[in-house]
Amino acid sequence: MNQPNQDERTRIREAMDRLLAGNATASNGSYTVAALAAEAGVHRMALYKRHADLKNEFEERVRTETKQVPETEKQLRATVAKLKKTIANQRAELEELRHLVTNLTLASAVLTQRTGRPTEPAPGPDNVIPFRPPTS
Repeated sequence: MNQPNQDERTRIREAMDRLLAGNATASNGSYTVAALAAEAGVHRMALYKRHADLKNEFEERVRTETKQVPETEKQLRATVAKLKKTIANQRAELEELRHLVTNLTLASAVLTQRTGRPTEPAPGPDNVIPFRPPTS
């Protein structure tokens, strides 16, 4: 690994230690990747792209040392819960619609059923001439 990258990694590790010790100097002290990047003096995307292992290490240390869940995980869990609720609502609505279709189909069958004789077509207006005469 080249020297600038190694210096960046050293700064990130030192920033991790400061944040977890509660001695933040350049950030708001929250346990987020953005705060870690600000504390280390690196761009946040550097943690996601070049130093993903350090980002994961930080999140794991936050989880174990502070007994807190990282903010990104909280957001993901909230999104998953919201999506599960949406899926449950859609399943209930789908079941209700299936039940409604069944009832409407049965009602249609009852309404169209006659006493065994074929239905006669409805009379048309006087000014309409059919193309073919009706078959009997």
